[in-house]
Amino acid sequence: MTSDDTDTAPRGGTGTAPGPGGGADLHLELPPHGARRTVLAQALREAVRSGRLAGGTRLPPYRALAADLGLARNAVADAYAELVAEGWFTARQGSGTRVAEGAATAAAPAAPAAPAPAGPRHDLLQGKPDPAAFPRGAWSTSARRALAEAPTEAFGPGDPRGRPELRRALAAYLSRARGVRTGPENIIVCSGFANGLRLLAPLRPRDWAVEEYGLPFHHGILDAAGVHPHPVPVDEDGARTDRIPALARTLLLTPAHQFPTGARLLSARRAEAVEWARGTGGLIVEDDYDGEFRYDRKPVGAVQGLDPGHVAYAGSLSKSLSPAVRLGWLVLPDDLVGQVLTAKGQRESWASALDQLALADFIECGAYDRHIRRMRQRYRTRRDRLAEALASRVPEVRVTGISAGLHAVVDLPPGTEQAALAAARTAGLSLDGLSSYHHPSAPTPAREGLVVGYAAPPQAAFGRAVEALVGVVRGVVRG
Repeated sequence: MTSDDTDTAPRGGTGTAPGPGGGADLHLELPPHGARRTVLAQALREAVRSGRLAGGTRLPPYRALAADLGLARNAVADAYAELVAEGWFTARQGSGTRVAEGAATAAAPAAPAAPAPAGPRHDLLQGKPDPAAFPRGAWSTSARRALAEAPTEAFGPGDPRGRPELRRALAAYLSRARGVRTGPENIIVCSGFANGLRLLAPLRPRDWAVEEYGLPFHHGILDAAGVHPHPVPVDEDGARTDRIPALARTLLLTPAHQFPTGARLLSARRAEAVEWARGTGGLIVEDDYDGEFRYDRKPVGAVQGLDPGHVAYAGSLSKSLSPAVRLGWLVLPDDLVGQVLTAKGQRESWASALDQLALADFIECGAYDRHIRRMRQRYRTRRDRLAEALASRVPEVRVTGISAGLHAVVDLPPGTEQAALAAARTAGLSLDGLSSYHHPSAPTPAREGLVVGYAAPPQAAFGRAVEALVGVVRGVVRG
């Protein structure tokens, strides 16, 4: 084993198993009793057999391992030699001792091949943008430029407000594109709407008015914060702002595109919501989750622009760019900024400063606008294809909520939603039923339908997904 003794490697006692080409720390736990050579050899065999030591992994020099484990050098050298003789390890002069390629496979008994899980073939779940459309080149350019130009202090502890470069870029973009009235000082960067909701919920009185249809995940966040929800009815014109309960002091709205019904909140109801907030000292929490994606209507500005002092505006990149970029933002009234910062803490633990700098550049160089325009056209084409297929082949059903966003609602006759979902699973479709988004304490009965996301399937598979959906809906509706 002289070849191993001549190697050099960092010394350490409780590291992890080194990867191929390594030779550093090796974590082993040896029983207190038994011959040291024997128990060490058995521990090494088990590490290879379990996969912790992969083929090609370089072992520490036996002198280093002996020192780490408190063993005599000869015990380690003899254990290495034993495993070389058995074919577990290989040893070459100048290359050290390594795990033999295929050692774990040769030692393990053959296992029967498990059948591949039969999952859905077509992802029609809502809330997912097209992952293949992520602008890798433009984002990479912005990330490189942002990294090269980043000030030194950007690599220190994070600011809970978020990077000033991003807050300035967001203030300009939101003012221009969404009609938001704000400056950088009122923007706090977070990791998405859910993170923002977790920050806001504990700061508000317990009684919240919520739309009777919404994301159960968000309902769970409010429940965890001790919020008492009061569902507000929703119709084809959005939330019934004339039905806000008297106890409520916070109103959670999705006004640009009610989730998931797709209704746009009428301008009169927007004004009514603002008047409610002014009259009660209440707060509107505006979730602008896909405000950029509109197809058949004029742009609808944010409710926040009507009264910045009574609206907390929230946005993120999860629909417009990618949920993999964990960035979002809160635009807050003056009196809430300090409270949210206190709740967030002094050390930013959610949003990467480098991603923030990249996004600031991505917005300022115009790449974000170009991406939105490109995706708006792509999603509109998909929406048209879906709506036309259903209208021509299953005219009995109504497709709603399609003037904006990334999903459509296919209304179904009462009593057929569960059958449709079962048929969809059989056809390889992954989608949700509309009733699953109905708040459990809402006094009105839930509508039945399918919530169909049309953004995520690969372009080449989208036609097959539409065909499968049409077959499911037609089979359920026509019996």
